[in-house]
Amino acid sequence: MKKFICIISAAVACIACESRTYEEISDNTPIAQVVTYNKDVKAIIDANCVSCHSPGPQALTNYSQVKGNINSIIDRISRANGDPQKMPQGGSLSPAQINIITKWKTDGLPEN
Repeated sequence: MKKFICIISAAVACIACESRTYEEISDNTPIAQVVTYNKDVKAIIDANCVSCHSPGPQALTNYSQVKGNINSIIDRISRANGDPQKMPQGGSLSPAQINIITKWKTDGLPEN
């Protein structure tokens, strides 16, 4: 009987200890509505980019600057962890945040 309980316990422990990556458990739901800078993108940029990209030639403090650099922004935020060119430095946006910024470009970069 002890052997049976140990086997069942071990089986339950193996099933319960499933390992999943952050990308697998993060919200990667497709975005149905139109993404706009003021409603969706600005808060992500302000929280993750402005501390380093303000002021100066690489500033990302307003709509025009972010819109003008969108291809570079998407390239840098989409790079693999460990890539020295990945942004934000020392961290990463969530897949949901990257999807918002990418969808904004797909939607034509609307401001409002």
